[in-house]
Amino acid sequence: MIPPIASRFVADTTVPGTLDYVSDCNDEGLGAIVNLLGEHYHERGPADEDADKYCRLASELTRHDLDGCLSVKPSQIGIDVGPDVFAANFERIVEAAADDDVFVWCDMEDHTTTDTTVDAVGATARSHPHDVGVAIQANLKRTRDDLRRLADVPAAVRLVKGAYDEPSSVAYESKAAVDEAYETHLEYLFREFDRGVAVGSHDPQMLELATDLHEECGTPFEIQMLMGVREDAQRELARKGYEVNQYVPYGDKWMQYFYRRIRERKENALFALRAVVGV
Repeated sequence: MIPPIASRFVADTTVPGTLDYVSDCNDEGLGAIVNLLGEHYHERGPADEDADKYCRLASELTRHDLDGCLSVKPSQIGIDVGPDVFAANFERIVEAAADDDVFVWCDMEDHTTTDTTVDAVGATARSHPHDVGVAIQANLKRTRDDLRRLADVPAAVRLVKGAYDEPSSVAYESKAAVDEAYETHLEYLFREFDRGVAVGSHDPQMLELATDLHEECGTPFEIQMLMGVREDAQRELARKGYEVNQYVPYGDKWMQYFYRRIRERKENALFALRAVVGV
């Protein structure tokens, strides 16, 4: 059972509880991007087991007629075991999800995994066009080349700022530099990716830019935000008619994810403090 202090950021430990949460999201006009918590498996057994769980989860989303998709982490399904293990499990998840008409996103982890991740998504997208998407991080200096590489791939792109502590040799470090890169890459996506763009940001400045680019270019887009972060804004954007999808983690490996959310934003830390002291 997830303690109340963490339940703001994690839906449930079980699939039925998570499906109930997704249903509540749908009732408020939000889609759900469901992620089973778990990462950095170094043996094939756990990676294959979680891949199996994703395949079953896709069927459950469809069986319950829910507006939801999947998002998987490369290190959860075998990238640390070997690139072939990751690629095979990702292909297997996408194939099973496609049978249930469920979209699959691939999260992006640290810069050492970028090439392997993009390669696997590209290969899977060619056999399952428009059934997959990949997160790309604006803080990496290589991102312009990665977006050009993906321009002809039948896959969606979720642009995020980047949450990993990367060395300055490969990543921008200042907030101003990351924001500038995000804006530049977002403009490129809206002009070159006619199959749609996912704006993975809570930053009002970036969301305003996205709506302006949509008006200018006509490119379809969606907004993606985390469970527990600016949820009032999520619902307000949905009421205005924008497609908003909430990233919904679940599972019993919730503790590491919860503390990551607490560390990254001052208001999250204040929320946790109030929950502890009861004020």
